[in-house]
Parts: sequence; structure tokens; C-alpha cells
Amino acid sequence: MANLVDQAKDQMKKTVENTKENFSGIRTGRANPALLNGITVESYGMTMPLKSVATIGVPEPRTLSVSPFDPSQANAIEKALRDSDLGASPRRDGNVIRLTMPELTEERRKEYVKLAKTKSEEGKVAVRNIRRKTKETIDKSVKDGDMGEDEGDRLLKELDKVTKQVTDELDSLLETKQKEIMEV
Repeated sequence: MANLVDQAKDQMKKTVENTKENFSGIRTGRANPALLNGITVESYGMTMPLKSVATIGVPEPRTLSVSPFDPSQANAIEKALRDSDLGASPRRDGNVIRLTMPELTEERRKEYVKLAKTKSEEGKVAVRNIRRKTKETIDKSVKDGDMGEDEGDRLLKELDKVTKQVTDELDSLLETKQKEIMEV
């Protein structure tokens, strides 16, 4: 039954990774290829993620370059970038499309901090749900006589310790992201 806590720990680690992924899509003062993760391109009659039809580079701190694998897809990629909510307008330079990120205003930075807090809270809710389900399983095992009360109490303490570590990690990730966003 000790593996119940290990399973919960694994699920919580996945939640932390997911939260990191969500944070990478939030703009800071610098250009980051992860900003384009959510963008899809209408290509060859299918909708595909941008990174599967082009290479994304960072030639300058506030500029992203997008080079299509197939030059005939440049128009579709440019349209997808223009229709996105990045707030940057794409410029063609031959087959390469350049995106210069506008400077973030103080107001926009605060919106991004608020968004980061929301993403962090979503992660914490997921962690608490994992804890609750694991606790219910442990409680049921104790009630059904599959494990002793002492063993159940020990597992619950271990589960609480793991939950605290993971929520602290999410707090520290949020703090780091807030500093990145507010850095001018």
C-alpha cells in the first residue's frame, strides 16, 4: 500500500511539469520559443502545431524567427501568427517570418502576473485533488481491514508531507515567474 503515496507523488510531479509548461507560454520581457507552443497552422489540409511545420529561433532578445520546413507553407504560418493573440505582427523576410515582441507595459505585466497566479492555483487544485483521492483510498483500505490504522496514519502523514513539498515547489515557481515578468 506504500505505493499509493508514490503514485500520488508521480501524479503531483506531472502536475508541476504541466504548470511549468503553462508558465512557459506566458510572456516575459524576452522572446521565448515556448510562446508559440499553442499556435496551430492549417497545413496540407490538417491543423498542425507550429513547431511541427517550422523551426523557431531567437536571433535577438525580443525577436523570434520562424523558418518553415516547406517554403510553400510560409503564407499559412504567417496567417496563423497574425491571427494569434501574441500582440506582435509577423514580418516576412524571404521564407523567414520574424516576430518582434512589443515592450510590455506595466499594465500588461500585471495581467501576466495575474495569469501566472491563476495557472499556479490550477496546479495547486490538481495537487489537492490527487491528495484527496489518495486519502480516500487509504481511508477505505483501513475501514475494509486491508491495512492497519497505524499504517494508514503513517501513509497519510507521508502523503501530507509530499503534498506540502509539491505546493511549496509550485509557490517557488510562481515567485520566479513573477520576477521574470516584472523584470524590465
